[in-house]
Amino acid sequence: MREYSTREVAEISSLPEQQIRRWARAGLVTPVKDESGHWRFSFQDLALLRTAGKLLEARVSPSRVTRTLHELREQLPSRPLSAVSLVVAGGRVIVRDRMASWVLESRQGVFGFEMEAAGATPESAAVSPVPPKRRATESADALYRSALDLELAGRLKEAEAAYRAALGKNAKLVDARINLGRLLHAADRLREAESLYREALDKAPDNPLAAFNLGVVLEDQGKTPAAVEAYRRAIGIDDDHADAHFNLSRLLEQNGDRQAALRHLARFKRLTR
Repeated sequence: MREYSTREVAEISSLPEQQIRRWARAGLVTPVKDESGHWRFSFQDLALLRTAGKLLEARVSPSRVTRTLHELREQLPSRPLSAVSLVVAGGRVIVRDRMASWVLESRQGVFGFEMEAAGATPESAAVSPVPPKRRATESADALYRSALDLELAGRLKEAEAAYRAALGKNAKLVDARINLGRLLHAADRLREAESLYREALDKAPDNPLAAFNLGVVLEDQGKTPAAVEAYRRAIGIDDDHADAHFNLSRLLEQNGDRQAALRHLARFKRLTR
């Protein structure tokens, strides 16, 4: 199963990294730590945090979001959250799937017309495929959102097709290019991923995620000097990029530059307290 770093989760969910770490420490999500001490989040964690971001956008307070998502996990322990929608209506959080709708806190059933009368607006959507015929009329942004939902649901071939369709509509859609690169990277299609990250940097030279991902894919191909330069570039764009500091520290240590390695490791530790 594909795992995501804290930075990737922040990019996808639109949540601050500090908030993600806070909820991880509180047990709202259950990431695991890899051998380097980095948190790695599952698809289920990512879906939950993306839902949290949508609730915050709907002006639900952070404390209520925490309670809401704890309750949602208890009610749906074995179901992917990408298969349900959350709706904020009349001050209530309503869960709905293809079969039913109910108020999260009370578990009382709600009819569709009740939500419409209350002015409900979906805060997340069940995943549906994007047929090739419909891609011709979908906007680039709509295709990108569909691709993201498909990826969250683990439907990776459909997600790849939707990302490519979005880029066909708008080649300047940098986030779609980065996400497609990450998807191919996870599938060990390293040269394709490298090309996409480089294209993203060409179009958005100040994008730290594109630079960091480029460093990772170069490192995975054994291109250590180029990876070091990519990590340095990511830090030059965003000195708060903790993972870039850690990875650069590790490579500098391997290359014998212990003083510089310790400096970047110290920065990493300050950022992840």
